[in-house]
Amino acid sequence: MRWFSFRAIFTLILCLLLGGLGTTTGLQLHILPSIGFLPSGQYLIENIPSYQTEVTVMLTAVGLLLGFWVGPRIGDLIIEGGRSLERMAAVDKIAVAIGAALGIFVSLPIDQLVSSTAAMPFFKVGMLVLVNVILVYLGIVAMTSMKNELMLILSRGGSVAAPQATEEPAFAANAKILDTNVIIDGRIADVCRTGFIEGTLYVPGFVLDELQHIADSGDGLKRARGRRGLDILNGMQKEFPLVVRSWDKALDKSAANDEVDTRLVKLAKALKCPIVTNDFNLNKVAALQGVQVLNVNELANAVKPVVLPGEEMTIAIVKEGKEPNQGVAYLDDGTMIVVEDGRRYINSTLGVVVTSVLQTVAGKMIFARVRNGDDGDGDGHDYGAGRDNGGYTAQGGSGYPRRGPGKKIR
Repeated sequence: MRWFSFRAIFTLILCLLLGGLGTTTGLQLHILPSIGFLPSGQYLIENIPSYQTEVTVMLTAVGLLLGFWVGPRIGDLIIEGGRSLERMAAVDKIAVAIGAALGIFVSLPIDQLVSSTAAMPFFKVGMLVLVNVILVYLGIVAMTSMKNELMLILSRGGSVAAPQATEEPAFAANAKILDTNVIIDGRIADVCRTGFIEGTLYVPGFVLDELQHIADSGDGLKRARGRRGLDILNGMQKEFPLVVRSWDKALDKSAANDEVDTRLVKLAKALKCPIVTNDFNLNKVAALQGVQVLNVNELANAVKPVVLPGEEMTIAIVKEGKEPNQGVAYLDDGTMIVVEDGRRYINSTLGVVVTSVLQTVAGKMIFARVRNGDDGDGDGHDYGAGRDNGGYTAQGGSGYPRRGPGKKIR
């Protein structure tokens, strides 16, 4: 049923109920006793022939107008409650259902007692509604507060184990929150396959909404990036324990209008989980607020091969550098090598000697010079000695040093 249809139907039913209540009350005026100087209902009906008809019509009209006024508002509250129920976890839904049933069951004898009294129908109906609402609410609160124990009873059919002495939410244990950028980047799936990231991967609802917004963008490049991110998520959901939206309720409602990065940091603090990202700015902001960050770029830089000054390698110069006479080459992993006096060797393969290594935010940069005859066999040092993984040997033309046990650099 569409929400606006439910709202209209609910308003109509409430109007009929309140109008009928007004009519019933008007028809029962003869049982109204005299109060102080006010005459009884029976006296008014006998002495004023049109009194009961006028009061009945008036009460019916008031009921209809009241239903028309409050119906849409109550309907909106019910619709919002339905949407909140949709976002609930399965265990919460079960607890709410059992709590409501328990409240109704407890209210049955009280309803019988109220119905047997000699009070006016209007007061009976009001009292019945009040009692049922209170008991159903208390039942829901009681069951929700013990939902974990309830699930243990239903699943095991036994006694409830003693609660753990911790206040941390069980759902946040060892979980990792994924950022939009790291999902689009795609390397996170490969990192997870290697086993370096363990535990549950969590995608907040606002991150998924941002991905969908990017995928629906009018810009072709943005649209392709968004669709790539959604495809990567679909693939990861089949391979890894990945949860979407379920834990967003830990985020305070006041953060609903914040930026995505701000909400990510607040959610990570609430769940006590690290954020997985490749965004440099988010990395710094989260670190300042005490949130652990797993940066895929930092991981990629950390696993790049270690190159020390004085080591030799064979590379292919592919273009000139920014400074005069510089040449530029790249290793297989994308590390840039700047070669002094290497401009004249563009499109050539040659041996170079590493002079220094610079670690930047963007990655690692190697500076080298062209090897000459004075270098000999690597200035007489065996670079393989003292290394667990052996020395480096050149991989002809590939630009990437290959390890060979006990070999000197040539």
